[in-house]
Amino acid sequence: MKKRIQLMLFVIMLTPACFSQSKNFVRIDKSMSDEEVVNIAATITPSVQQLRWQRLEITGFIHFGMNTFTGREWGEGKDDPKLFNPAALDARQWVKTCKDAGIKQVILTAKHHDGFCLWPTKTTEYSVKNSPWKDGKGDVVKEVADACKELGVGFGIYLSPWDRNNASYGTPEYNDFFIEQLTELLTQYGKVDEVWFDGANGEGPNGKKQVYDFERWYAHIRKLQPQAVIAVSGPDVRWVGTETGHGREQEWSVVPVGKNKKYNEGSQTKADEPPSGNNRGQVLGGRSQLRDGDALKWYPAEMDVSIRPGWFYHEAEDQKVKTAEYLKEIYFHSVGRNGVLLLNIPPDKRGLITDFDITVLKSWKAKLDKIFKTNLLNDSKGIGAVKKIKPLLDGNDATHISFSMKGNDNVVELDLKKEQKFNVLLLQENVTIGQRVESFVFEYYDGKEWKKATEGTTIGFKRLLEFPAVTASKVRLRILSARLQPALAEMGLYFDDENKVK
Repeated sequence: MKKRIQLMLFVIMLTPACFSQSKNFVRIDKSMSDEEVVNIAATITPSVQQLRWQRLEITGFIHFGMNTFTGREWGEGKDDPKLFNPAALDARQWVKTCKDAGIKQVILTAKHHDGFCLWPTKTTEYSVKNSPWKDGKGDVVKEVADACKELGVGFGIYLSPWDRNNASYGTPEYNDFFIEQLTELLTQYGKVDEVWFDGANGEGPNGKKQVYDFERWYAHIRKLQPQAVIAVSGPDVRWVGTETGHGREQEWSVVPVGKNKKYNEGSQTKADEPPSGNNRGQVLGGRSQLRDGDALKWYPAEMDVSIRPGWFYHEAEDQKVKTAEYLKEIYFHSVGRNGVLLLNIPPDKRGLITDFDITVLKSWKAKLDKIFKTNLLNDSKGIGAVKKIKPLLDGNDATHISFSMKGNDNVVELDLKKEQKFNVLLLQENVTIGQRVESFVFEYYDGKEWKKATEGTTIGFKRLLEFPAVTASKVRLRILSARLQPALAEMGLYFDDENKVK
């Protein structure tokens, strides 16, 4: 009876924090014990929008605009609109190139820092309507949106908050101007799946910097396109902290937000406030960091990188496109580290993605398809405590096997039925329940004893690990540390004959 009363009191104590707020955002306070905070972190889950975004795995960035024609990366907003004239522009080619490479969503730079708009906006004269392209009657945003709809690819927009052309930048009126631009983009082109803001905030034509009204912008997006995720200066998706495409070895989707003890960058008490605090540390959501904010939030990382050295097309970089092998490494270190890869593929002055980029993308896709063609665990059987392993092999990330972490209930042991050669491990958690695994080891039986093949920390939505090739007929996964009861959703074992890990 005493234990029952204690349990009831514990549930009552948790109720205000855990169940009266959003499942992906919970405020914490000093009265909570360390155990309670860890348990709260373990039960925070993605929103419907965030889960859809995570499942995309790879999204594409299309940097295109005035900079394409001037050779710059950051324009000053003073270039003549007549310079913009992509005579062979084919948005369908852009989107099909992305889709053929396994990319499931495309984000277009509708306006970069120079303020030049790729749609015939009513808000400014600095747009395609005053260019010679299609006699001023063209609309790049519409062509990309239409191509995405036709080919079944998600569509997103990048709208730079920094505008080096608009005279109202640096005044309260600019926030109204920005709302008008958002309204056009979110009401004229059908469904928008992602709205992408960066944090660039330099001077405008009047020499002033703008105070961005992000919360107002977020609310406007929620109203007009409620299904859209808002990244990365946004409340749904955070920037991983570099532009290399490489995520952390330990990547938590649940992180503290708001007033950071070390950096003291403000307080966050609502889910849709602008990001604050340091997002570039080695670990953001480990046990020792969970009290570094006012709240815990499902705030997954996006790893952005360009296929070229620059973000916009430059002819001098045609021979500097990343190799298929390096893109494979980036995939393993982004998607394979609990993130989503945002890969930039910039069209050239013609308005086409070049053969240099397309050739690499095709080779990259073929390389990944070859690696993951056959899961060597498909015909295996569970031995030991876990015998029903179907949830791990059904291709459904919302089914799982739970582990109590008591006694030996932390092991999946598998009989491959015959000796197999392998060097790639895939693991997934059911993140609709939460991200919980803190460390694990994967082992093989050499006929005499169990030996380590590889090990890791977090899993999250997906973890991929490469290791020196092993040949064995029995393997096992041991979860060494976790928050609450971990839920393993998928498990895969593969052989990459080009794997150079030694």
